[in-house]
Amino acid sequence: MIDIRSFRDLVRLFYIYRRAFVIALWLTVALVVAGAFLLPTRYASDARLLVKPGRENLTVPIDVGERQAFAPMSTQRDPIADEEKMLTGRTVVMQVARLYLNEMAQAQQAPASVWKKIKLGAKQAVQAVLDGARSALVLIGLTEAQSPEERLAARFEDRFTVTHTPGSNVMELRFTWDDPLVAQRVLQTWVRVYTDERTAVLGRKSLVAFYDGKVRDADQQVDSLKGQLRARLEAIDGLSASERLTAITKRINELRDRQAELLAERTALEQGVAFAQGRARSLSGDVVAERDVGLGPNFLVLSNQLAELKRQRIEALRVYKDTAPSVVSLNESIATVEAQLKNEERNTQRSEKRTPNELGTLLARNTLEKSLRLKELGSMAASVERELSQLTDARRKVLASEPELGRIEQALAVAEKSRLLYLDSLEKARIDQALDDSRINNIAVIEAATLNPSRVAPRSLLLLLLALPAGLLVGGVTLYLCSVADQRIHDGGRVEARFGVPLWSSLKDIAHSGEDNDFHASLHRIYGTLPLEQVAERGLTLGLASSRAGEGVSFLADHLRRVLEAQGLRVRVNPPQAESRAEPGEVVLLEASDLLRNREAFLRLSRADQIVLVVEARASLVPVVDNALGVLRTAFRKVDGIVLNRRRFEVPPRVLRWLQA
Repeated sequence: MIDIRSFRDLVRLFYIYRRAFVIALWLTVALVVAGAFLLPTRYASDARLLVKPGRENLTVPIDVGERQAFAPMSTQRDPIADEEKMLTGRTVVMQVARLYLNEMAQAQQAPASVWKKIKLGAKQAVQAVLDGARSALVLIGLTEAQSPEERLAARFEDRFTVTHTPGSNVMELRFTWDDPLVAQRVLQTWVRVYTDERTAVLGRKSLVAFYDGKVRDADQQVDSLKGQLRARLEAIDGLSASERLTAITKRINELRDRQAELLAERTALEQGVAFAQGRARSLSGDVVAERDVGLGPNFLVLSNQLAELKRQRIEALRVYKDTAPSVVSLNESIATVEAQLKNEERNTQRSEKRTPNELGTLLARNTLEKSLRLKELGSMAASVERELSQLTDARRKVLASEPELGRIEQALAVAEKSRLLYLDSLEKARIDQALDDSRINNIAVIEAATLNPSRVAPRSLLLLLLALPAGLLVGGVTLYLCSVADQRIHDGGRVEARFGVPLWSSLKDIAHSGEDNDFHASLHRIYGTLPLEQVAERGLTLGLASSRAGEGVSFLADHLRRVLEAQGLRVRVNPPQAESRAEPGEVVLLEASDLLRNREAFLRLSRADQIVLVVEARASLVPVVDNALGVLRTAFRKVDGIVLNRRRFEVPPRVLRWLQA
C-alpha cells in the first residue's frame, strides 16, 4: 500500500520494485533479440487478378435476349466476395498442397549455407517432436488423425490472404513462406488450379437438367402431399380441420348445456327425495281412529275396599273411641289404601281403532315417482357423457391432426408455387443454354506471382531497435502490477482512510542511519498526540500492541519513555498488575506484542486507557492489520491510533538531492 502523490513517489516506487523491473526489462530485451535472430524468416509473393463482368457474377435476372458485354455491379451484393470464397475453397487448397508435396518429393536440395543447415536441422527436430505429440494426442483420442496433405493445406490457408478494395474488381493475393522461390511457385500453382477448377466446374454446369429434375421432384412432391392430405381428411371425417372442429365444438357446447340442465334437475330431485325420506321416517305408519277409555279394575277394587273400610270405621266409632286399637287399625288400613289409590292410574284404555297415515302414504308415492325420474335422468346423463367422451376424443384427434394438416396444406401450396417457378426458370435455362461459353472464365491475371527476396518477417533491425523500449514498457507494466498486487504497508499516507484509525506517527528506520531529527520529531508527534491534561489530572495507561512479534513494540516503548521522562513525566513500563494503575502526572506503558498468539497481551490491554497498534513498514500486510484491528475492536471496542515503525524512504540520497534541486 503506497501513496503516490508526486514524481518523487514514482521514483520511490521504482526503487522498491527495482529488482522486478530489471528482471522484466532484460528478459524482454533478451526475448526480442532472440526473436530477431531465431524467428523463422517469411517471404511474400503477390499477385493480382481481375474479375471481368460475366455470366457467373452478375446479379441481373436471366432474360430471353442476349446479355450485354458489361453490366453495372449490384449495390446489394459484392460478387468479388464469391470469387474470394471459391479461391480459398478447400478443394483448391487441397490440390495445391498435393502438387506442392509432389514437387518437393521430386526436387530436394540441401541448403547451401551452414546457418541454413542448422536452421533446417532445428526445424526438422521440432517437426519430429510435434509429430510425436500429435501421434500421442491421436492415440488417446483428443485429436483426429490427419494426412500430410491436410496439415499442409491448413498451413497454406493460414499463409494465404486475398483482399479487394470495395467497388474494385481486382483481387489482391499474397502468400507468405520461408523461401521466396517456394512462395512464388506456390502462388502460381494456386492461381492456375483456381482458374482450371473454376472453368471445369462452370463448364459442366447444366441448368436445363437441373431445372428439369426440379420440376419432376416438384410433381412428385405435389402428388405425395395430396395423398397425405386426402388420408388425413378421411381420418377426421371432414372436408377440412377447421370445418370439422367447428361442428364438433358446436355439438359439444349443446351437450354440455344439456348436461348442466340434467345435473341441476338431478340435484333438485335428490334433495327432494332426501327431504321426503327424512320426513317419512319421522311420521308413524298408522294413526288412531277411535278409542274406548274407562276406570281401571285395580282402581275400582281399591275404591270399593276404601269405602268398606270407611263404613267399618263409622260403625266402630259408635261403639269405641278414636284411641281404641280396632279404630287405630282401621285408620292405618284406610291410610294405606288411600296411598295405594293415589299411585294407581285412574283411567285406562279399553280398546282403540287404527288406520294408515295418509301423509306418509303421499310422501312414499312422491318419493317413488322422483326415484323413477332420477333413474331416467341417470340414463340420460350417461348417454350424454358417452357422446361427450366420443366428441372429445374426436376433437382431440382433429386438434392433433390440425398442425400436420396445416403443414401439409402449406407445403402443398409452396410445392405448387415452386413448380411454377421451376417451370419458368427451365424455359429461361433452355434459352440460355444456346449461348456460348466464352464468358465462363472471366478471370484475368493482371500481375503474375512476384519474387520478393526481401523478408516480410521478422523485421530484425526494427526488433533490435525496439528491444530496449519494449523492455522499458514491460518493466513499467511490471512496476504497476507489483504495486497493485503488493499488500505491504510502505507509508502512512492512506492508513487512516483504509483502516479508519488515525495515524499517530511514522517512525523512521534508524537501523543503518542512526537517530536524527526526523526520528525525534516523529516521537514528539506521538507525545503531542497524548491527552496531556488527562496525564496531569489522573494519569494515563497506554497500551502498545502489534499483530506479531518483532514489529517494534519494545523499541517504541523504550524511546517513548525517554521522551516522556525528558518532559518531566514519570513513566513505568509493564508494571505488575497490582501496581498498573497510573497516578496523576504518570504514564504507564504496557507492551502487548504478538497479539494474535499471546493471551497475556489481552490482559495487559484490558487495563489500558488508550490502545495503539504498532505496524512494521514493508513487513506488515493489509489483511493482517485488518485482522488485528478487528480483534482489538472486538475485545476493547476501540483502537485509538496506529504507529508505523521502521518506515524507509528507498530513494538514494543522491537521487533525492537531484529531485529536490
